[in-house]
Amino acid sequence: MTKLARLLSFILAFAIAQGAGLAQAQIIPGIFGAQTAQPATEAAQPATAATPLVPSVSASPTPGISLPFVNPAAPRDQIVVVQPAPRGSMFGSQLFGGTFRGTLNHGFNPDYVLAIGDRIILRMWGGFTFEGALTVDQQGNIFIPNVGPVRVAGVKSGELNAVVERAVRRVYKANVWAYAALDASQPVKVYVTGFVRQPGLYGGLASDSPITYLDKAGGVDPDRGSYLDIVIKRGDRVRKRVDLYQFLIDGRLDIVQMQDGDVIVVGPRQHTFRVEGEVFNAYDFEFAEPEIPLERALAMAKPKPGATHVSIVRRQGTERRSEYYPLAEAAKVTLQDGDQVFVTADRYQGTIQIRVEGAHSGEHAVVLPYGSRLKDVLDQLKTNTMSDLDGIQLYRKSVKARQKEMLDLALRKIEEAALSARSKTSEEASLRSREADLILKFVERARTIEPKGQVVLDAQARSETLLEDGDVIVIPEKTSLVMVHGEVLFPNAVSWREGKSLRDYIQSAGGYTQSADTSKVVVISRNGAARRVESGFWGSSDIDIQSGDEIIVLPKIGTKNVEVTRALTQILYQIAFTAKVAFGF
Repeated sequence: MTKLARLLSFILAFAIAQGAGLAQAQIIPGIFGAQTAQPATEAAQPATAATPLVPSVSASPTPGISLPFVNPAAPRDQIVVVQPAPRGSMFGSQLFGGTFRGTLNHGFNPDYVLAIGDRIILRMWGGFTFEGALTVDQQGNIFIPNVGPVRVAGVKSGELNAVVERAVRRVYKANVWAYAALDASQPVKVYVTGFVRQPGLYGGLASDSPITYLDKAGGVDPDRGSYLDIVIKRGDRVRKRVDLYQFLIDGRLDIVQMQDGDVIVVGPRQHTFRVEGEVFNAYDFEFAEPEIPLERALAMAKPKPGATHVSIVRRQGTERRSEYYPLAEAAKVTLQDGDQVFVTADRYQGTIQIRVEGAHSGEHAVVLPYGSRLKDVLDQLKTNTMSDLDGIQLYRKSVKARQKEMLDLALRKIEEAALSARSKTSEEASLRSREADLILKFVERARTIEPKGQVVLDAQARSETLLEDGDVIVIPEKTSLVMVHGEVLFPNAVSWREGKSLRDYIQSAGGYTQSADTSKVVVISRNGAARRVESGFWGSSDIDIQSGDEIIVLPKIGTKNVEVTRALTQILYQIAFTAKVAFGF
């Protein structure tokens, strides 16, 4: 029994120690290899990159053994993640949104020069078979089985296969073939400094472009850095000068093979000008010379096809001057540091296009000289037997926009009135609070109403109505119906009859609902004219209903605030007229 007790005690101690070790490894993910805190783009890098990889640690199976000691110097090799730079007003800032840092480049460039640490995939078949990955050692060689060391350091990637084949042929004269290719270039660490968002030492591959390392450093400082003056240095020697505008505009980017300790230096911003208006690239641009031809500046900004003129605001010294040129004279004009360029489309209106819809047999689009009137369209119409020229309708975009503005203004006023109403007692305050909630919901719904933009045409002077580009003229069909809707029991179309009263039409639609305000009825004619009918005029000969009219019965409004009630009534009339809708509170 004693041996059994000892065995059970040992098993229990082993289980407790193992569980404690696993718990500790999960509690300290930053030390024991958990990669969940890294962005997916960083975590996806291969093991050959200079990104430090921390081995995962499992619990020790032997009780009493403590967890591994963590080197205090380890934080120096941890990944520093710089957030992508927000897109700024400088042309070129769009490069550094994190795209380059998250794209792996394995170095498949035929001009890439192999170096120590590169990994090569070798396949041999025939009389002797071999397949594996070989790493270029410290002497610059790879060791091929049965062949021996072959020097590949300094060989271009595009020539690697030929070098390996020649080495194999020295041993195997026939029946053995070989194929070699670069698998991944060596990991390096490159310093990025100067006017960048986060200077530092960043890991990557030797074949990565300078833009990749700049992106890892957060990109060029959008307020101070230069996109034209970027140098790559090795010691005191400048290896390459990089102009990012050549890449952005012309797509030219020279491949630079990086090495450990290379330094990318971003210089200070040079001269700038700003372009706005009718251009595809509305940005601040940088240029290196004291002056730049306007023609060259516009080539970077890409004016839109309709652009005609350019305005320049110069800010040199204490004087602010404005200049104005046609685009045809751009070659004669120069820009200076700080100038602002506005590209405009200045053209006069030569012709207008009118859309004609409805009951007519002619063309649906009519082009007229600028300043034409409605009679000019009527003269070209090809009417038919169903055309109702007395009810001709005109819809205009500018009128629609203005009706929407007036409606929004009225809704803002009623919001202010509802929210600023004062109360004397707590009961009154509670009542006003509930009323304000209803009004705010009404306002929210009313803002979704879209006016039609109909112009009211006077029968006597409509022929002289000036037309605008984009106007829509509707020739309605003749009808023998009257629309009745709003607060009636059965909204419907009712047959028109000469001498029939307003009360008769409403009774034909089932009469009023309990929510109807019998003193507020709107009659809208086909030409857009509206009439408000008050109580006491029912059946009066003054209310002449014509075929094609619309009768809208408005709802009751019950509020404790006279000012709010008046404003709501006005809005309901406004919606009924502009949108031909009976809108309830």
